Amino acid sequence: MKTIDDLISEGRVEGRRVFVRADLNVPLSDGAITDDGRIRAAVPTISRLAEAGTKVIVASHLGRPKGEHDPQFSLAPVAARLGELLGAEVAFASDTVGDSARATVEALADGRVALLENLRFNAGETAKDDAERGAFADRLAALADTYVGDGFGAVHRKHASVYDLPARLPHAAGGLIATEVGVLKKLTEDVSRPYAVVLGGSKVSDKLGVIDHLLEKADRILVGGGMVFTFLKAQGHEVGKSLLQEDQLPAVTEYLQRAKARGVEFVLPVDVVGATQFPDLKTKAPADPVTAAADAIPADVIGLDIGPESRKLFAAKLADAATVFWNGPMGVFEHPDFADGTRAVAQALIDAPGFTVVGGGDSAAAVRILGFDENAFGHISTGGGASLEYLEGKTLPGLSALED
Repeated sequence: MKTIDDLISEGRVEGRRVFVRADLNVPLSDGAITDDGRIRAAVPTISRLAEAGTKVIVASHLGRPKGEHDPQFSLAPVAARLGELLGAEVAFASDTVGDSARATVEALADGRVALLENLRFNAGETAKDDAERGAFADRLAALADTYVGDGFGAVHRKHASVYDLPARLPHAAGGLIATEVGVLKKLTEDVSRPYAVVLGGSKVSDKLGVIDHLLEKADRILVGGGMVFTFLKAQGHEVGKSLLQEDQLPAVTEYLQRAKARGVEFVLPVDVVGATQFPDLKTKAPADPVTAAADAIPADVIGLDIGPESRKLFAAKLADAATVFWNGPMGVFEHPDFADGTRAVAQALIDAPGFTVVGGGDSAAAVRILGFDENAFGHISTGGGASLEYLEGKTLPGLSALED
């Protein structure tokens, strides 16, 4: 896979128009960015290209608009923040392939950066029809001479700007994608042991594929979050009003049996923290938390976090790990009454002696929201879904498109 190092060393970017597919899909609240982690992750590649005298054309999606312009999903706030981080104004096109995009690119000087409006404002970006996607990719290709794929959080999507566009232009991987792939290879090809995996999040169905694959690779799998209650139910425990995916009980039971047969340690919480009602995440009003043993959850309680004994247990299971991969919070970390489990796991990764990876998505957001130093972890991924699909052994369209 060619990288931007190759492009720069070969003198193939100076004075040329380089299309950078980044992942700037950041959370917004009333038009304000609440977590700029993905923008900051995109800066090194954009800066290197700009410093090399490139006309840098950045593009990304944001949210899930339905193929048409929707102001609440505009990238305008992202353009402003990107400019602040780069220390130079970023020109902003009010469309993706229309008059504004063409004029913005045409006016772009060497070493300067432009950002196109949300790619998903055009239905061709996410179309399942190859011809429709291809037609949109053709219009994007007309804006540039070279393509750099650096939006790791989108490489598992067969979208026009991710999959079809690289086939139409000379292409290379950006620094972020090169780093992400290098990290994932450490988790799959030459793993230092003990290898511990921590999985959380709400639905076990979202993690079935990765659990299935990791049963062949991991030494320990620790499970928390809403998904854990399906595991507890599979062990014969009542889970009160907690999230439960009954249709996944057969698969979960099989995984527990396979783990035992293969000698993989499957670690579940021994206690949980919950409440009789789901907490108000907007006001953060006190929720009267209840702590209960994992095998004695009251019928009127919703499990919302792992309990104090479970936090100690999980920390102990990570204390000697040479490799740790964590994807998914341990509870409803957005509310202070149910953030301690996620906080304890983050701290356990910091304390672990080995290589630690926070697998993107809500886990990465939790690390920042809870105030941890991002540099204390081995790596914080920008792509939760992409990381999981890679670990499942799937072919990711955006990576295969960058191969020579």
